Amino acid sequence: MATAFDKFVFETARTARVGWYTGQKLLAQRFSKPVNLPARLRAGRLPGRERLLADFRELFERDWRNIEAGLYAMPEDWEGGPLDALRRTVDFFADLGAVERRRHGEAKDRVLNGAAAGRYPRYYLQNFHFQSGGYLSEASAERYDHQVEVLFGGGAAAMRRQALVPLKHALAGLAGGGRGARLLDIGCGTGAFLREVKANHPRLHVTGLDLSPHYLGVARRRLSPWSRARFVEAAAEAMPFAEGEFDIAVCVYLFHELPPRTRRAVVREVRRVLKPGGTLVFVDSLQLGDVPDYDSMLEYFPVAFHEPYYASYLSEDLDRLWHPGFAPAGHMPAYFSKIVSYRRGSEADQSQ
Repeated sequence: MATAFDKFVFETARTARVGWYTGQKLLAQRFSKPVNLPARLRAGRLPGRERLLADFRELFERDWRNIEAGLYAMPEDWEGGPLDALRRTVDFFADLGAVERRRHGEAKDRVLNGAAAGRYPRYYLQNFHFQSGGYLSEASAERYDHQVEVLFGGGAAAMRRQALVPLKHALAGLAGGGRGARLLDIGCGTGAFLREVKANHPRLHVTGLDLSPHYLGVARRRLSPWSRARFVEAAAEAMPFAEGEFDIAVCVYLFHELPPRTRRAVVREVRRVLKPGGTLVFVDSLQLGDVPDYDSMLEYFPVAFHEPYYASYLSEDLDRLWHPGFAPAGHMPAYFSKIVSYRRGSEADQSQ
């Protein structure tokens, strides 16, 4: 049961967190040159500051309501302590010059050079977000979460955390309250979401799958306090798991970084490895039309942050993409993200 003191601690930590990352965002903008936008985007109307702040506050208000309702525990958002936060800040600004050179450089500067092309699919060999090393370096793996928090002014973890709500409901709907259930995190990255999962469901069997050995290394370290956690290096479109191996699958900020054909291959694989009646919890960016006032900002994002497959994701019909085989079970916006849950149908449903 959350207390008034718990709320004070939450609000104090939130204020410090938002101030810390927003301050870095504003400072980074002072060292960055404006991006040359296509004419069609220059005419777009961006949401006003008041609207953005109101939606940002609503995200954290919902975050607290979920904690107060017992849907998940108070987060530990300052992982590593203040010295680690300072070290990551110094590293972020040290790399900012290289990020800017790619942002304003040529197209060839946005593709990883010297990477083992035969080992990874071509779509993966990108300097996503213009970050150094793409997803294929230890430095990138250590830097990634900090970069994303700066981008969203300290709100990235809170957006991601909203997925714990449909996850809790999915576990409650399983036999025995989810005892013995198995969860798969597809594209688990640095394990940020899996860490939240294990903090709230420590006895749950979890598997994190990712293509990057460096990001998996960070994920292993993050989840080292818990048992029943394994990590597999593989592509989401060719998962080395048995049919119907998992009760729940989660997919967090993966699909906007996949080309359309690969998205469909991943859907087929999720359908294969998830049990009939299982739940998929899908977290990703808002899409065009979800919040019309945000549409121009969403179209701006792939140009300013090098997301080569993001534009096609913005217009992807997710319900159609997951059909047949999955029925929508819930939809919830979370600032610039949304959480969508699907229920996998029976084998008879797959052919419909």
